[in-house]
Amino acid sequence: MVNVVIGIIMLLSFFGMIYYCVKGYNLMVGFFVISVFWVILALIGNAISPSEAMKDQSVINVLTNVFQTGPENYGKSILVNVFFGAFFGRVLMDTGIASTLIRKVTELGGDKPHITMSLLCIVTTVIFTSMTGIGPVISIAVIVLPIMLSLGIAAPIALFAFMGSIMAGIFSNIVNFKQYQAMFATVKEEYASYSFNTYFNFSIIASIVALVVVLIVANVCLGKSKTSRAWAAAAPGSACTDNAPAISWISVILPVLLVVLFNCPIILAFIVSALYALLTCGKLKGGFVEICRMLAKQFADGAVDVAPMVGFLLTLSMFNNAANYAAPYFKTLFGGVIPTSALLLCVVFAILTPLGFFRGPMNLVGCGTAILAVVAATANWPIMFLYPLFAVTTVAPQHLDITQSWVAWGFGYTKVNPKDYMKMSIPTGWIIGAILCATVYFMYGGLVH
Repeated sequence: MVNVVIGIIMLLSFFGMIYYCVKGYNLMVGFFVISVFWVILALIGNAISPSEAMKDQSVINVLTNVFQTGPENYGKSILVNVFFGAFFGRVLMDTGIASTLIRKVTELGGDKPHITMSLLCIVTTVIFTSMTGIGPVISIAVIVLPIMLSLGIAAPIALFAFMGSIMAGIFSNIVNFKQYQAMFATVKEEYASYSFNTYFNFSIIASIVALVVVLIVANVCLGKSKTSRAWAAAAPGSACTDNAPAISWISVILPVLLVVLFNCPIILAFIVSALYALLTCGKLKGGFVEICRMLAKQFADGAVDVAPMVGFLLTLSMFNNAANYAAPYFKTLFGGVIPTSALLLCVVFAILTPLGFFRGPMNLVGCGTAILAVVAATANWPIMFLYPLFAVTTVAPQHLDITQSWVAWGFGYTKVNPKDYMKMSIPTGWIIGAILCATVYFMYGGLVH
């Protein structure tokens, strides 16, 4: 009875956290508060009826695991990748490689809105398999969006197509992979062995499916919309206007190639790719001291690009560990209704994909960690099956969501009404989720016993 009561209280606070996220309040503070609340409830519950999750642990051990070990492990396994990924993104911007690729596809598409929009989306997807953070997104957006708008593409469609193409790239983004992998590692230690190379086969399919669906929706909406040419196609004055040499363009996907083809460590892959980009663009000139100053500035600028998400990620790690102590109480409420067959679990995830929007219960970078802990406890799910499933309900909704920082920035930049954007984003996220959940089942459902 005690477990049921505590489980209900946790569930109510869980929905309260979802409401908090939807309202757009500070996520760092929100996740810290709910972590504290869940730990207190779990400690009270353990004092009344001992919990398996707290077996042989003192109060100090529990508090240390949530508020110290969690952020430490997250910093060790995730933040270093985030910072070096952001450094590489800053190099792509400063060398002009990213802007050159965008200008080239614009020239190729000419004044044909459907073709140019599609080509810009393809390039954006490729770029964001490596780049990350709101800084790089804005730097690319202020080039891509004016071009789309100048071609008469309605602002809601242009914003949706751009954000959707980023989402497609994130499915194959190494930094995001490591971020989600760390969440799985907090649930079961053996999940930590899951590698990007193993995930890569699914990630490429997911990126292609997501991009195709986004382009179909955007082009259908474009065909029905009225033409508007209120914007000029000029890129901002701060953007690099010199074309980067063609030999440097491979830098965009070089980190992924190094990791997948040569098992190169992720951080080293970013460093090698950045140095290759700088070398082929003629930026490693001016003497040793000047080069060192440039590299330090690019790393610092990259750190600034991702700074807003660092505090959030650290408090999210607290929530991840707190969710492990909360899992027994959620299992008491829902353990009997969570499917134990691969087919049924994929069907449930496909149906519930929209709950990944607004940082909801299907979103790992939101409230989904608690659901992950419960699902992982119901059966011996292989990580090759479970990780892609949660990646689908996290990546597709989150990166089309109005709570995503760069989507919120896009509303202000393009003056788009969020409701006009959501008419496209939510159905698209659901369609992508349904297709990819089916893909997960056909690729990995046979591994479930």
